Formats: sequence, C-alpha cells, structure tokens
Amino acid sequence: MQGQISGSTAAAIAESVRDLVAVGHFRPGDSLPPIRTLAGDLDLNRNTVAAAYRQLVTMGLAVTRSRAGTVITALPQPDTELNPAPGAVDLAGGNPDSALLPDLYAAVSASRSEPSVYGAPAVHPGLEDVAHHLFDDAPAGELVITHGAVDAVERLLAAHLIRGDLVALESPCFLASIGTIRLNGYRTAAVAVDEHGITPDGLDRALRDGARAVIITPRAHNPTGASLNAERAQELSVLLESYPEVLVIEDDHLSMVAAAAYHRVTPATTHRWALIRSMAKFLGPDLRVALTYTDPLTADALGARLRAGKTWVSHLLQGAAAHMLTDPDCMTLVDSARVAYQRRLTDLTEELLQHNIIPFGVPDGLNLWIDLPAGVDAGMLHTQLARAGWATQPGHIFTAGDAPPPDALRVTTASLDQPTTGHFAAALAGLLRER
Repeated sequence: MQGQISGSTAAAIAESVRDLVAVGHFRPGDSLPPIRTLAGDLDLNRNTVAAAYRQLVTMGLAVTRSRAGTVITALPQPDTELNPAPGAVDLAGGNPDSALLPDLYAAVSASRSEPSVYGAPAVHPGLEDVAHHLFDDAPAGELVITHGAVDAVERLLAAHLIRGDLVALESPCFLASIGTIRLNGYRTAAVAVDEHGITPDGLDRALRDGARAVIITPRAHNPTGASLNAERAQELSVLLESYPEVLVIEDDHLSMVAAAAYHRVTPATTHRWALIRSMAKFLGPDLRVALTYTDPLTADALGARLRAGKTWVSHLLQGAAAHMLTDPDCMTLVDSARVAYQRRLTDLTEELLQHNIIPFGVPDGLNLWIDLPAGVDAGMLHTQLARAGWATQPGHIFTAGDAPPPDALRVTTASLDQPTTGHFAAALAGLLRER
C-alpha cells in the first residue's frame, strides 16, 4: 500500500491518501506506513510526512494511536437515544406532551398570506414583531430564524470554528450537541454539571485549555433538568469576561415553558454570542423554527451560512409561529403546559422520595435525572426496567468527550399521569431492592 502514496509536500501526501481512501485502497482501521518508512520511500524529510499525517488527523480521515501509529478512521456516527420496545410505557422519548401542543395545521391555515418568493426578507415580518419581545432579557441584538436549535448550534460553530477546535460542552449533555461536535471534527472539553448547571471549575479548565466556543444550557438542562441560578450565572460570566474572543452559545431550548428564570451568562465583553430559543417544546417539534438572537457580526455569519444552504426558513412556518405566539388561546395553553410539566416532575420526585430514591437537584423541564446508588449499573437497570415494560434512557449515552459515564437514568415525565407515576416509582424501587 505504501508505494501507492505519492507527493513531495505534506499537502500532496495528504491529498494522495485522501484519494486512496476514496477508491477503497485504504479502509477504516488500516494503518498508514510508519513515518520513517514512507519518508524513505518518497525520499523526503520525516517532518514532511509527519505534517501530512497531522493534516489527515485534522481532516478527520485518520487518528493517531500510540502503538498502531496513524490509522484511517471510520466516518463518525452520532449516538442516538434508545427506542422503547413495543408496548412499553415510554419514559424515554424526551418529547413534550402532544395534548399540550397547539394545532399546527390550524395555525398554518389561519396565518395564510401572499406566497413568499426569492428575494423576500429572511425573517417573516409578523414573527419579527413578536420575537423581539421574547428577548427583553438580552442586550440589543439581531434576530436570525433557524431550522430549530440544533441547526442554529451547528451553523454557529461552522461559521466560527475549524476542524480540531476545542468546544466546551456540558457532561452529561444533549445528544444532538455531542453529535454536532463529533461529526464536524471539533474536540470536546467536557465540563461537569451539578444541581446548578455547568460548573465554574470545569469551565475554567476548558477555557484555560483553549476552548474557542462554549455551549451552555441556562435552564432545564437536558438530561439533568438543572438550571443556573443568579449566583452561578454570575460566576460563569466573570470567568468568560477574560475570554472575549470565545463564542458563547446559550441554548435556552425550553424557553417559554421553563419554570426556572433565565439568568444570562454571556458578559458584555464577549464579542460573539448567541441566545437560542426553540419553539419545539411548546409549539411542537415539527414546526422546525428557532429564534436565534445574536450580536450583529454573528448574525451576519449565521445568515450567510443559511443563505449558502437552505436559504431561509419557510415563511409558512414562520407565519404559523407568529400566529400562535399572538393567539390568546395558544398562550393560555403554553402557560398550562409550563404548570403541568413542573407538577409532573414534582409528582415523580415525591413518589421516588417515598422509596428513598433521591433525584438530582431541583429539576425543570421534561426530564428527571436519577443518580443510582454505588454499584448499580445503569445499563443493566435500564434493561431490567425494559423487561418490566418501562422505557428509560441510561445515563452513559449522554456522556461528552472523555468524561466518566454516569450511572444514572433519564426519565421523561412530560406525559406522566399520577397512577403511572406511582407504578413506575414502585417498579424502580423494587428492582433496586433486589440488587
């Protein structure tokens, strides 16, 4: 194989390997020739070959392993949440209660207007009018509409980072964020989460290690449900003041149905920032609309990324969102959802406490995080619950980077009724007693 690699510069060698991977001469798991050997075959300095291999690692085509040398890597695959078995009670999905979502089709029908054409403003005028009122708790900025929060995060990172850049990420973490980092070739600086959200010590280490972006969930963190209080947000803000060049993304995914207050983390010194507020949890996941509020330069960069791809978010969907955000009945339903989600979290917490099972912190949102007693394997417990008809998510799938995987369960409470709450708590307690 090594004789097939050609080139007299690092860039040419890297391109040669890329071509060989493309035609199948090199496959995932294959080792590239040792640097000394290939340098001799090509009559080049070893530093040139070493630089080529570093380029391949940066491209995401190879990884360096101590004994195996430089190895061709497989295309990274994002992890996914585990699907519930047929007939199981679904406490795994992380979805809002469909009974507490407004009628999207009725909203689309009620918001009909003249068809949008090429050259129309990217932001629907009606949505722009109402959206700015949803960011009264942020400094002056510009609004960009994205195809959901995950789309916003990916495009923001792509607009500011290159492969190999370090991103500070909560651990445990929202799976889509983990997948975004992995697929785009960024490196992860895992930052621990406690009952008040992302930890200052962990963020400080990540920033000192050279993180160029940080993604923070200000409230209703998925999967733990933790929210930043005012004191924690201030601590984080003070840390970030010393790193004005770092991109700060606040993913306020639950937004209007969060029970906890929003406390801003981004300091005034930060040059590039974004506050994302998704509508998925209160207007419906299928709406695929998120409001992204940013500084002007970041808005330009994000808008350019949108124009280069999907151009704009459908004005049909934007108009429907604007209609629902100004409809009194819809807003009453949103208020009811906020109360219901908090009550269901509280109900399960109280049931678990009766069995001496202590959930994590003071949760907000759609999920409850349950740290398991020492010696209890979350994967095995997840399997036992599944056999008993209860679908949950094992905590280890939410691990970011090289952080230690937690022995915990994530339980979605969004659609739980009281009888089911009691039955699940009893089932979990019974399995824990057997161990």
